[in-house]
Amino acid sequence: MSETTHDATVAVSAPAAPDEGLTARELAAKYGLSVSGARPSLIEYVRQLWDRRHFILAFSRAKLTAQYSQAKLGQLWQVATPLLNAAVYFFIFGLLLEADRGLPREVYIPFLVTGVFVFTFTQSSVMAGVRAISGNLGLVRALHFPRASLPISFALQQLQQLLFSMIVLFAVAVGFGQYPDLSWVLIVPVLVLQFCFNTGLALIMARAGAKTPDLAQLMPFVMRTWMYASGVMFSIPIFLKDKPDWIANILQWNPAAIYMDLMRFALIDDYGSEYLPDHVWAAAGGWAVLFALGGFVYFWKAEERYGRG
Repeated sequence: MSETTHDATVAVSAPAAPDEGLTARELAAKYGLSVSGARPSLIEYVRQLWDRRHFILAFSRAKLTAQYSQAKLGQLWQVATPLLNAAVYFFIFGLLLEADRGLPREVYIPFLVTGVFVFTFTQSSVMAGVRAISGNLGLVRALHFPRASLPISFALQQLQQLLFSMIVLFAVAVGFGQYPDLSWVLIVPVLVLQFCFNTGLALIMARAGAKTPDLAQLMPFVMRTWMYASGVMFSIPIFLKDKPDWIANILQWNPAAIYMDLMRFALIDDYGSEYLPDHVWAAAGGWAVLFALGGFVYFWKAEERYGRG
């Protein structure tokens, strides 16, 4: 491109750049660029998680191994901690406050230990979920991977810890006359449903904790209140038989109480269906599906914001 100047010489101007006038969005579209850390589609996100399944499993195992690496007793604390909690609760609630009312001693002790172990599974998953993003910002900012890998891995870590604890739980049950039978097979679906529920709850708390790190300081009080309202130390229908029915119904239908009671029903012969709310399996499945799917979608919607700021 040229033009004639006032002294009759010809000046040659530079040709227009091929990208001149294009907006940043148009330039990105032209060269196939995408936003770093942009949220993928839900189906693509699931595929990415599946591709990283080995990382999720390895990360959960590493966290489980490192959890008590500085303690002399090491991994024994995985079972000693909930067992000591159960002993303290038995002394306070079973002996001093007589919360075992209506339950024979040989039933109440496995009832209490089961409640402590099962609720600890949910409690630990929630607390780990709160810190899943905010406590691993270095990893989140350094590497590109689906962030849901972290809360899922922490929930899986707590499941593995519970499986170690189940050895002690079985020993306690047998020690008080609760011998294995066909009902023990129900332990498997109960754990699967509770794991799905816990994972969904961990995903919800991970997103909330990423935005508000101070939530980690509040959650111990919330979890303690939830524990006392879920019948960990007492049988809800027995303890509240003189109260209005709607109070016992609300407490029994909360998911923590449902999974504890189903585990007790599977393990303890004398803890029959009369202690369970109606349609308890449907409720257990409903809570698991609701939180697993809802929590996953809720976490995915904020995928591009984790680690920013």
